[in-house]
Amino acid sequence: MAALFVETNGIYFGLPDVDPWDEKRDATKYAGPWSVVAHPPCTRWCRLAGLVEARWGYKRGDDGGLFASALASVRRWGGVLEHPAYTDAFMAYGLPAPAWIGWQRTLCGGWVAHVEQGRYGHLAKKATWLYAYGIDAEHLPPLDWGRTADNGSGALMSWCGNHTKREYLPLKHGETRPGRKHIRQRVGKKAASATPIQFRDLLLSIARSTTAKEDQR
Repeated sequence: MAALFVETNGIYFGLPDVDPWDEKRDATKYAGPWSVVAHPPCTRWCRLAGLVEARWGYKRGDDGGLFASALASVRRWGGVLEHPAYTDAFMAYGLPAPAWIGWQRTLCGGWVAHVEQGRYGHLAKKATWLYAYGIDAEHLPPLDWGRTADNGSGALMSWCGNHTKREYLPLKHGETRPGRKHIRQRVGKKAASATPIQFRDLLLSIARSTTAKEDQR
């Protein structure tokens, strides 16, 4: 299998049956033949993209064709793509927003699903949308379905549409607002974007289940 748009020396490196494509290798050049797990960057597609465009001029959706390349690879070679829940990329490329529970069939013959990486070891809830292609219905795995309340995870994140309101412990006598302690810490960008090992293995198992052939795509 191939892992596309992954972190250099990250969790997909060193696996015997996985060919990792980081930024240096340029995953847009992947030409098969194995099924893929794709993690295209989300910065230009997430809920913060509009704010970034307004403040710094980086146009929403202008990711240099990375999402389009990842989607094309999944459709050509089979596999699965993951992106933050509520990503604008799904609508831009004609993919439906998934329901909270279950895999839903798409008009293009693929499948979409909503899942939380917090149920697979992430510190935060990290709601995620999946798009799988080239996999028969009976081979789609059941996921740890469900919707965690915003205050139900162990940490907060403000990355790609998973923002939740920061909470504070009650003020003590004589304590001012700047001295208030957070109930839950907000994780940084690197920790927020990390993929838990358990979730990685789930994605790899989906990619291994592909039955699509190149001449069928």
